Amino acid sequence: MRQPLFKTLLTAMLFLPATGALADDYLTLHTEPIQNPMLWADVPDPDIIRVDDTFYLVSTTMHLMPGAPIMKSKDLKNWETVGYIFDKLTDSPKYDLQQGTAYGRGQWATSLKYHNGKFYALLAPNEQGSMGDTYIFSAEKAEGPWTIVSRMRHFHDCSLFFDDDGRVYVIYGTGEMMELKPDLSDVIEGTHQQIFQREEDEKGLLEGSRVIKHNGKYYLLMISHTYAPGRHRREVCYRADDIHGPWEKQVILESEFGGFSYEAQGTIVDTQDGDWYGIIFQDRGGVGRVLTVMPCRWIDGWPMLGDENGKVPDTVRPLKSGEPETGIVKADDFSSSKLGLHWQWNHNPIDKAWSLTERPGFLRLKTNRIVKDIYLAPNTLTQRMEGPGCSGAVVMDLSKMKDGDCAGLAAFNSDTGALTVKKLGKKLVLEMNELKVALSDRDKEVTDVVTKTIESIELKQSKVWLRIDADFRPQKEQKGMMPGTDLAKFYYSLDGEQWTKIGSDYKMGFDWRRFFMGQKFGIFCYATKKAGGYVDIDEFQYKKD
Repeated sequence: MRQPLFKTLLTAMLFLPATGALADDYLTLHTEPIQNPMLWADVPDPDIIRVDDTFYLVSTTMHLMPGAPIMKSKDLKNWETVGYIFDKLTDSPKYDLQQGTAYGRGQWATSLKYHNGKFYALLAPNEQGSMGDTYIFSAEKAEGPWTIVSRMRHFHDCSLFFDDDGRVYVIYGTGEMMELKPDLSDVIEGTHQQIFQREEDEKGLLEGSRVIKHNGKYYLLMISHTYAPGRHRREVCYRADDIHGPWEKQVILESEFGGFSYEAQGTIVDTQDGDWYGIIFQDRGGVGRVLTVMPCRWIDGWPMLGDENGKVPDTVRPLKSGEPETGIVKADDFSSSKLGLHWQWNHNPIDKAWSLTERPGFLRLKTNRIVKDIYLAPNTLTQRMEGPGCSGAVVMDLSKMKDGDCAGLAAFNSDTGALTVKKLGKKLVLEMNELKVALSDRDKEVTDVVTKTIESIELKQSKVWLRIDADFRPQKEQKGMMPGTDLAKFYYSLDGEQWTKIGSDYKMGFDWRRFFMGQKFGIFCYATKKAGGYVDIDEFQYKKD
């Protein structure tokens, strides 16, 4: 094995953009650098592991189904979704949009591990279940299928950890730990321990546990919300020679990036060659919580993140060349008989109310339940939006809609901008709407939806193209970079070539109190009067800037 590149290459080569002949020669021999954000999309609460030459990443998707997506990459630049840990959550009717909703709840902060030739995942949904609130899953392959090993009490933002001596632990909350039985069937009662005490400078929330072992020492990475002026969060690391303590603390990252807020929460991972990287998320407004990648340098036994100044770099040296370009958001012509892994449903889908085979080459969305609005509509199909800008469009056949049906394409979130086709008697009317949902605190029940129609036109044909362009670029001002524009623009076409703008630019947003996620493309069809109508979607066109 060659010496780790962090030990043999100059610092200027590692933190791009670099200058000088050495950097120029380096770039001519390698692929383009990894641009930060590494994933400019809503991919919060990451955990990442490496198995041989492949990195596997899991993220929070809450009320979207299937849930706990597994993404893989060989170069930390090109990622694709290869599976999900579960298809549905079924403990509560809220996952079916009944007796409330699961908006902002569901699967959070999954811990991903590889141990003795098997993959393991521990996740604790934030919507209370009936059989225990923490799941442990296992699989022979990261792509699945995943099976449930056990269920047990709730552990907030937990990390599963297999020690070298065969003992297994869950570390959670603010420095709490319990040991698990060797077969992972449950906790060992009486093993609860507070492994460290919060220090004087930790005034705010401390969570997001990620545990690794390196050179015989234990490392617990956490996000620290300090609430100090201008320093909203940072990444800290606790270190110990024995898992039971004592533990000491070091701040390993305190950096804003790109004109947005300070970064924290994530983990570190090594390469086959012995280099280390940090994967940390950052809040970026309407697009959600994005992922950044940065070098991790072991200094005095601490995993220090960022460039030589401890800051998140704009670009990072690529790991290898020649990897195919992939993405987690994709176009789709719906020619497959199976739904692509890049799609997720809003809450559990009603399987009999959608089809890819009844009309081959089309996605059919059938109305199945009488609802008042999109927030209670089953079978809204979603994909993430991406920065710096992206565009998504659908081609819809509206000929089988019934009176009272609504269908279209939305910039879907707790505040939504939507292109909605309504069947009003025998007429088809296209509206550009702005919607805002209110949810109860306990059950996330929809208590109110404020709808504002900005513009409407009557359609004289049953085929229409709908498009949403999203812009998440930071606003440039004289004194520096400010939060993103977060603007969505809405268009329709009657032939797929000539596009007409409709309505006004829509300001997208992020609200942790309601959906707690970034903006999504949402394809929807629901009934307000009588079930039985449907729309056929010919394709989803997608372009990222």
